[in-house]
Amino acid sequence: MWPFGKKKKQQADDAVADDAQTTQETSPESLADAPADSAADAPAADSSASSADAELSAPAHDAINGETGPFDGDSVNIEDFDFSEFSTGVLDLGSMRIPLPKKSQVQVEMGEKGPKMLHIVTVHGRMTPVAFAAPRKAGQWLESIDAIKQGMTRDGLEVHMEDGPWGPEVVGESDNGQVRVIGVDGPRWMLRMTTAAPKGKEADLLEHSHEVIARTFVYRGEDPILAGNSLPVVMPKQLVQQVQKAMEERKKQAAQQNSAQHPENSGQAKNAQDNEAAKKLLDDLDSEK
Repeated sequence: MWPFGKKKKQQADDAVADDAQTTQETSPESLADAPADSAADAPAADSSASSADAELSAPAHDAINGETGPFDGDSVNIEDFDFSEFSTGVLDLGSMRIPLPKKSQVQVEMGEKGPKMLHIVTVHGRMTPVAFAAPRKAGQWLESIDAIKQGMTRDGLEVHMEDGPWGPEVVGESDNGQVRVIGVDGPRWMLRMTTAAPKGKEADLLEHSHEVIARTFVYRGEDPILAGNSLPVVMPKQLVQQVQKAMEERKKQAAQQNSAQHPENSGQAKNAQDNEAAKKLLDDLDSEK
């Protein structure tokens, strides 16, 4: 499912072991299915529990010693992995490092005051990653599900839950497509991925988003950050330049719209400039006398 290479050191150790003896190994491909298998093998929910309780259960994710991500970047070195079959480059956001899928683009959504969200746009739809600070004890994702469901319902979506490799996923359906929110708890952090797929692309984007999450590294750091607050994002220089250009264009458009709606303002501004120039000329003449 997620065919990324083993750690380079592990590959060397395996080669030595193969020379000494033949052992039964699990391929990277089958290891990548481990989270899904863990979910299937998890103890069944108590039959007396409510359906809501059954939804709010998830297998523990090992972000440090596990075979798939999301990984804890403060403990696991991304350079030890080979993602070349899936990605052509890594998006470094400071608190997250995300191998970008082939044929994908990074899109910055602008708000009134500047950048609002960062999206990964693929041929199947859009993914929006956000990393949050979390308590030492896992469970922040499960606690946030109700609020997400309520928000989707207010937006007019038909909401249901589905089981994913890392536990419950919140799914909202509309006539135009599907919105899905996937969460994974790590050591003092939580990764949330929101996907938006047009009609007919839901299954493809779901697979793609699982592949991205499985390769994502989260860097919590040691700075004190309140649980529930998003981890700081540092945009690459190229993205910063794109954002600056977009903000300049927005200012120009706003100025043009203002002039078109209130042409008297442009005339008043011109008159003010002429008056200021005339005043300066008179001052200069007086000083020469």
